[in-house]
Amino acid sequence: MNKTDLIDKIAAGSGLSKADSKKALDATVAAIKDALVKGDKVQLVGFGTFSVNERPAHGGVNPATKEKITIAAKKVAKFKAGAELTEAIQ
Repeated sequence: MNKTDLIDKIAAGSGLSKADSKKALDATVAAIKDALVKGDKVQLVGFGTFSVNERPAHGGVNPATKEKITIAAKKVAKFKAGAELTEAIQ
């Protein structure tokens, strides 16, 4: 499912127009993104939790040259499915 398909499902399920559904989806995604940028967690009960994890710097190997390199620390977005979502997929 892509964004257009999701907008169609939102419109059909909520009775909103496709334009309003797109605005709602865009606003939701922007709100989640803004919260993650601030370092906050976003918990959607029954769906899951979005959070930010920090990966520490670590060593690696360049596969082309076999040279040892240092991989920089970085922050990554993480999603953990909630119990209801996990149960629904089973």
